[in-house]
Amino acid sequence: MNALLISIFVIAYAAIAFEHPIKINKSASALLGAGLLWSVYALMTGEAGHVSDHLGETLIGTAQIVFFLMGAMTIVEVIDAHDGFDVVTARIRTTRLSSLMWLVCICTFFLSAVLDNLTTAIVMVSLMKKLLDKHEERLLFAGMIVIAANAGGAWSPIGDVTTTMLWIGGQITASNIMGALILPSLVNLLVPLAMVSYRLRGKTVVEPQQDPDHPEGAGTSARERNIMFFLGLGVLIAVPAFKTITHLPPFMGVLLGLGILWLVGDILHGNKTEEEREHLNLTSALNRIDMASIVFFIGILLAVATLEHAGILPALAAWLDETVGRQDLIVMLIGIVSAIVDNVPLVAAAIGMYSLEQYGPNNFLWQFLAYCAGTGGSILIIGSAAGVAAMGLERIDFIWYVKHISLLAIAGYFAGALVYILQVALL
Repeated sequence: MNALLISIFVIAYAAIAFEHPIKINKSASALLGAGLLWSVYALMTGEAGHVSDHLGETLIGTAQIVFFLMGAMTIVEVIDAHDGFDVVTARIRTTRLSSLMWLVCICTFFLSAVLDNLTTAIVMVSLMKKLLDKHEERLLFAGMIVIAANAGGAWSPIGDVTTTMLWIGGQITASNIMGALILPSLVNLLVPLAMVSYRLRGKTVVEPQQDPDHPEGAGTSARERNIMFFLGLGVLIAVPAFKTITHLPPFMGVLLGLGILWLVGDILHGNKTEEEREHLNLTSALNRIDMASIVFFIGILLAVATLEHAGILPALAAWLDETVGRQDLIVMLIGIVSAIVDNVPLVAAAIGMYSLEQYGPNNFLWQFLAYCAGTGGSILIIGSAAGVAAMGLERIDFIWYVKHISLLAIAGYFAGALVYILQVALL
């Protein structure tokens, strides 16, 4: 059974990677792969109740991520409809592309630690559409935003779902992980950032031309733009606090915030005509979010979950433990594998392999796992939630990302890993 499941996953993954040459949408490949994997798993296991329990468990986790993604994307669309991002773009004065890259990536790095890498990627990639006209340049910025968001999320207990899992599980503490990983994570960003900025030297920023059908600030006043921008951003920033206080999943915080934003928007535009309000309300924003990317995300999560429940991922982790032996190399390999499959089940498998009794809180294993699983996903566009979101927002091609971003991400990944290992050896 396992050989068949792995074969289906590899074929589906290859179809996603070569979406453009074979002219089959990646969402179709992901859904087909997920459907076949679960069907084979159900038929060959022969235990309907057992498989249903696994599918229900997977569905809960997948739905939480999808609802969060839909909510965050809608909030960003509402801000954009009100020209809220002009609050930021109007204050960016640089005309040099390399300077803009540094500004955007450093901002993304620290914002990701406060929000999370997925939300930050959505906000920053959306912002780039307001700052850059050339699609090729926006793609490069989107790729670097993915690296910056994942690096920024790795050193914060609320910045990445895998770091949060380790924090909640007691494997790491908040203050310790921040102190231990901020320097390696920063190096993970600075190495590819330096390489890209050298490539961009001498180039100037080309701003997008204004849409004549929707001129800047059309239908909104400066007051309305400020209110919707700061309220929308405030809602996203408040999600980690909401989770900490209520112990509810993050998607509930996003949905609550979306409701607040909707209410405020309706009050703000209460005196306008239906035609003036049409493009500003949340109904219109929901129509503009990229549902194809969300469907793709559902397919990928369901497909990877099959490998987890079939015991393939835990078996892979156990095989690595027996074959490689060295803890640092095993964790680095787990980080690289997380670029291919979702890092959440990999970290879950690692937590199941190694006990807290054997490796206590803030052990080298847990800290290095947080770094590698958090940043390794940047190597491929579908290796992280931030990458998948950016892929949908900017229509990033899998092969394009491999050619232009993957080597940068690998350089940053190994540089940061080396810094962490040296840091542990010296301190």
